[in-house]
Amino acid sequence: MKKVVLIILDSFGVGELEDAYKFGDEGSNTFLHIAEKSTKLHIPNMLAMGLANIQGLNSKLAVENPSGAYGKAKEKFEEKDTTGGHWEIAGLILDKPFKTYPNGFPKEIMDEFESKIGTKTLGNYPASGTEIIKELGEEHVKTGYPIVYTSADSVFQIAMHEDVIPIERQYEICRIAREMLQGDNLVGRVIARPFAGSPGNFQRTERRRDYSVTPPRDTVLDALKNAGKKVFAIGKIEDIFNHKGITDVIHSTNNAAGIEATYTAMKQDFEGLVFTNLVDFDMLYGHRNNVDGYAEALSYFDERLPDIIALLGDEDILMIAADHGCDPTTPSTDHSREYIPILAYGKTVKANIDLGVRDSFSDIGATIAEFFEVPFVVGKSFLKDISK
Repeated sequence: MKKVVLIILDSFGVGELEDAYKFGDEGSNTFLHIAEKSTKLHIPNMLAMGLANIQGLNSKLAVENPSGAYGKAKEKFEEKDTTGGHWEIAGLILDKPFKTYPNGFPKEIMDEFESKIGTKTLGNYPASGTEIIKELGEEHVKTGYPIVYTSADSVFQIAMHEDVIPIERQYEICRIAREMLQGDNLVGRVIARPFAGSPGNFQRTERRRDYSVTPPRDTVLDALKNAGKKVFAIGKIEDIFNHKGITDVIHSTNNAAGIEATYTAMKQDFEGLVFTNLVDFDMLYGHRNNVDGYAEALSYFDERLPDIIALLGDEDILMIAADHGCDPTTPSTDHSREYIPILAYGKTVKANIDLGVRDSFSDIGATIAEFFEVPFVVGKSFLKDISK
């Protein structure tokens, strides 16, 4: 019963794309800049697989004989957000970016939203999630008005205190927004951002939920499910795909729980895909420009990697990738338009194979489709390149 274990290190980019200037992301390189600026980075296992050998990195961390296959991929979708990145990995390449609201949401949208939830709102401007609860958290606690904010990405984020608005009501409010933000006002994700604490000490909790639009076309996940394979979604994968093409779910809320859930899925007897998103890199460190925190999170994942490898069966393949960048060393706190890394490892995977620069994230999905012999052709598979 063979498996592919695909782990997304959320926001772990490996260098600016050629069109990064269009997004204000010139010079971004999440991995390389963390390696250069933090003494906390210790990732011998990923380096041994060939992470630093990826073309264009020119890193002193490169090894002589990598144990896995390594490369990087560019994004065809002209954006740098979570939904578009994951969908492209799974073989759905959007031809039109989601709508963004750099000046906040128009009055007609907010009026309709407030009417439907029965209360006024606060905010409605682009902001860092941790900063806006510092700015408006106390007023929210006094009034009970949800805090709405956005970013450079296509997101409608709603921050609410768990003692003021119960968590299930928070999720209901987000579902109302999700139903609204369709058609001409299509937003990639509505995100519940619960927080707790008192003024001066507000902290976001781990009960975040993402409400994405449903993929408009089938992905490799659907192809696997239709072929009778399992698709195990871990972390926020179920939210990103709005459950489409998914058979089993473990909704973890942080990296440690996501890694444990990956172990749990790998130990089960089935054939198919274990698809994991580890969100802390992006949510806790990239967006907050916390270089050392990002480095420590990478080191923690790398420390747990041998346990994942030990669970691989004789035919299983481990893949490690990302969905976009979020360079914590730049002034911006938004995602960065970067290549993503591709690492592949397993008993049937050739060592020291340079996959070069892939034309699309979808090459990952194409490789998974060929591995399981399911009819899905988007992207260019590299299975033959890596197979012994």
